[in-house]
Amino acid sequence: MFSGAFSQKKYTLRGTITDAESGEDLAGAILSVQNTSYKALCNSYGFYSITLPEGNYTMVVQFVGYEKQAAEVNLHSLQVINFKMKAIRYQLDSVVVRGERADHNVTSMSMGSIKINPRQVENIPVLLGERDLIKTLQLMPGVKAAGEGNTGFYVRGGGLDQNLILLDEAPVYNASHLLGFFSVFNSEAIRDAELLKGSIPAEYGGRASSVLDVRMKEGNMKDYQTTGNVGLISSNLSFEGPLKEDVSSFIVSARRTYADLFLKFAPDKDLRQTQLYFYDLNLKLNYKLNETNRLFISGYLGRDKFKMQDQYGFDGGSKTATIRLNHTFSEKMFSNSSLIFSKYSYQIDIAGNNDVLLGSEIRDFNFKQDFSWYLNARNTLKFGANIIDHTTVPGEVQAAPGSVYQTLAVRPRRAIESAFYISNNQQVSNHLKIYYGLRLALFSNIGPGDFYRFDDQGNLIETISYDHFKWVKTQGGPEPRLAFNYQLGTQDALKASYNRIYQFIHLLSNTTSTTPTDVWLPSSDNVKPQICDQWSLGYFRNSKRNMFESSVEVYYKNLQHQIDYRNGAELVFNSTVEADLIFGRGWAYGAEFLIKKNEGRLTGWLGYTWSKTLRQFDLVDNGETFPARQDRRHDISVVGMYDLGRKLKLSATWVYNTGNAVTFPAGKYVVDGVIVPYYTKRNGYRMPDYHRLDLGVTWIRKQTARFESSWNFSVYNAYGRENAYFISFRQNKDNPDQTEAVQISLFKIIPSVSYKFKF
Repeated sequence: MFSGAFSQKKYTLRGTITDAESGEDLAGAILSVQNTSYKALCNSYGFYSITLPEGNYTMVVQFVGYEKQAAEVNLHSLQVINFKMKAIRYQLDSVVVRGERADHNVTSMSMGSIKINPRQVENIPVLLGERDLIKTLQLMPGVKAAGEGNTGFYVRGGGLDQNLILLDEAPVYNASHLLGFFSVFNSEAIRDAELLKGSIPAEYGGRASSVLDVRMKEGNMKDYQTTGNVGLISSNLSFEGPLKEDVSSFIVSARRTYADLFLKFAPDKDLRQTQLYFYDLNLKLNYKLNETNRLFISGYLGRDKFKMQDQYGFDGGSKTATIRLNHTFSEKMFSNSSLIFSKYSYQIDIAGNNDVLLGSEIRDFNFKQDFSWYLNARNTLKFGANIIDHTTVPGEVQAAPGSVYQTLAVRPRRAIESAFYISNNQQVSNHLKIYYGLRLALFSNIGPGDFYRFDDQGNLIETISYDHFKWVKTQGGPEPRLAFNYQLGTQDALKASYNRIYQFIHLLSNTTSTTPTDVWLPSSDNVKPQICDQWSLGYFRNSKRNMFESSVEVYYKNLQHQIDYRNGAELVFNSTVEADLIFGRGWAYGAEFLIKKNEGRLTGWLGYTWSKTLRQFDLVDNGETFPARQDRRHDISVVGMYDLGRKLKLSATWVYNTGNAVTFPAGKYVVDGVIVPYYTKRNGYRMPDYHRLDLGVTWIRKQTARFESSWNFSVYNAYGRENAYFISFRQNKDNPDQTEAVQISLFKIIPSVSYKFKF
């Protein structure tokens, strides 16, 4: 009950919402005032603040997977209440992909948003049994896998480089291991992840298509805990606990594949000398300095290693580090200050004996300051700034003493990316909410470095060298953000949004998926920043007391300054690679349909996407519009999980999509006895349709208060569909005058088994 709702005096209630057992913040938990429309949403650090008229209220706290909690509050002064929620036992799978209140998809401002908790998707069958957040995201509407088993992804027609991937606020420039078959995200170290592909708040920027915001666990503040998972080709182990109970905590998580260990027993001597593995390490410290300050220190280290005798070697990976300070200025003002480091680098040993090493890297130093000002119960203001110092090394050659090769380096490029933003989330009435914001994004090239000028044919006409800290060129502009939520009733809502985003860092790659040797290139006087304008409209409806969710979203994107390559372009170790680039426009539009069942023994979802993605370049196909390589008309995903009881859970996924656009030779001709393929339109052909069924069984061996263990059995591509990974062309052996297509398929039926334990 409540009273005094029309009193002139208003007071603020603030605090945190955490897990009662571990002390982990419950980001996205919702505090609502019973019998009113007032609500408060926890930020990423579990902090909430709500201002109400003086009176008596019943506060209700909700978070999926936790028991609902209520508290009577006599609000006559500033009050601080910290809620500690208890997890619901044996019901982790009753919700598949959701981390908010049951009707959050209807009541929130977000659209085109997907939240994933690793615990809630651990039974979904995947390739080689390795649980993967990104591969789960690929099962959602609007997200397309870059290739068979690959962790690269396209979002609403955008390119691979148009996804901003963050790990505790640090940019991750290559999110894959082992040529893309694993992601860098160890599920045992991840607290939650959110993909934003529609309405993107003003605090995010730098990528034209989407934001994948991944947060690491903060460590158990109550008790020590060990979690491990042993699979056929990889294992991981995590250890967490309090440094000082209820004050500080830590988590350390490590993962490694061991295919190389089995190769030592191979009968072939050459295979025994082959190295093939990756490892990664996650670390996080969490310390409550006092009631108003909290410190977080987190880091990630991951490497891929591959060596084939004395012929070829690869060593590359990512490093990130984040130091964050949360500060509560008052009951209405919350601050987060972050110092961030990120680096991706690789070296290629082309002879296998370290005689000559080829390398490239991108390195960032980043300062980010965010403020949240809870003005009143109907307005939440956010503002802040972000400054990033980028250094890119497109390529370098390191030759050993006495080598026949020469040491050579493409001069590094340095730039400063800066952004300033302000936004407000306003509840205008009980039915209408509006989000409006503005971000100013700027990108400045600075010395030292060499900058080039080319003619229309790409020939170099001038080289200009700049000294240290010399400002060369600044580009960018304002990025408006706008979103609406109009609730038609208690169970349905209509949403709309508009975003403009500048992208200043570009990925140069001729492949259809991410590879370790891709090169990042900054905008310059020759390379303009990409610009994306996106309009979205959606209808969201829940039914059967939020047991079922359904949504329909349509979108349209206008893309400026898209990048492609001249014929014969050299992208790696090329100091004047800008001469090989061409620039044009792009469009993407489509419709996404989703139906989810969140409760009961059978849970899961059905997703369908219809989409079209086009590009246009004056120097390609005489300026005619052509489909982008990620253009795919239909995508379907069906995910189901059935709970047979506390001991046994079944799961299955089925995916279908029409083929990507691809360029195949239309004919051939002979020049001096050499067969030369003839190409017509860019991406004028299609790969074959793709479909696959995966099955899984989870057997919970033991589950007590102190120890849990389970076995997971899965089959990838259960009916053995030979899907095309790529198609090449060659002369027919029996008839050399004929050319035949050869399809390469990677995975037929792949069984896997893993054992998980926790104590």
